Amino acid sequence: MASADNIAGIGMSAPDHAAQPQDPAPGPAPGQVPGDLPGDLPGRAQQDDLLALLMRIGDDHLILGHRLSEWCGHAPMLEEDLALPNMALDLLGTARMCYGYAAEIEGGGKTEDDYAFLRDGTAFRHILMVEQPNGDFAYTILRQFFFAAFMHPFWQDMTGLADPRLAAHAQKAVKELAYHIRHSGEWVIRLGDGTPESTRRMGEALDALSPYVGELFETDSISIALTTAGVLPDMEVVQRQFDATVAQTFRAATLPDYAPEFAHSGGRRGRHTEHLGHLLAELQFMQRAYPGQSW
Repeated sequence: MASADNIAGIGMSAPDHAAQPQDPAPGPAPGQVPGDLPGDLPGRAQQDDLLALLMRIGDDHLILGHRLSEWCGHAPMLEEDLALPNMALDLLGTARMCYGYAAEIEGGGKTEDDYAFLRDGTAFRHILMVEQPNGDFAYTILRQFFFAAFMHPFWQDMTGLADPRLAAHAQKAVKELAYHIRHSGEWVIRLGDGTPESTRRMGEALDALSPYVGELFETDSISIALTTAGVLPDMEVVQRQFDATVAQTFRAATLPDYAPEFAHSGGRRGRHTEHLGHLLAELQFMQRAYPGQSW
């Protein structure tokens, strides 16, 4: 972890909120799924693909939010003790939206808690990067920067797409992610262009995280069908925006060009590392130990 001596006295910047978009169209009524989306998908297949998308987005945000929450009380300075859990709450808000929407689609009396607390590891569909242990502060900050640099253009493009529920949430999410990029990006620059120790740690974080970034942009039959239907952004467009954000920040941080030689894969298909089991043992303990308990 970067020492407090190296980072003491560095102030936090206020979020740079984007311009307020126009109000979205109202979302579907509870229990309904958008039935008139563009494209040629049959209704049931479209609902299944939308459900799979919600699980992917929700799981990404739930697991990374849990990882960020682990820094509470352990960050290298007081402001980060507040900033990291605050970003975790933003991520958990998106996870709750996805799981609540998924419960309406799937029916059967499911709730958002069922998805978060009552699934085994192989049922989760998040990318592998978000489940990796936090490591030091440089690792956590660079992981957060990569994720935010992807999700910001993702949600930005979502604001104009066909699903009204996701488009409405996207207008909120782009403002949150604008702050996440700014906050984590400033730290990438401070550590990358800082002391020899902070530069070394940021370089090690880059080497460790680079192979996990490519999974963000993976496509399969589900993502292709939803892109064709106007529900999901074009991943090539999102990746170009991601690359531009990363390149600009890395130049200021004097970090080498980001050019991973390979990408880990499998998270979207339920193949995870051993780290997920340990994470879920902590995350799901209360519901597993006392199923259905209320206080």
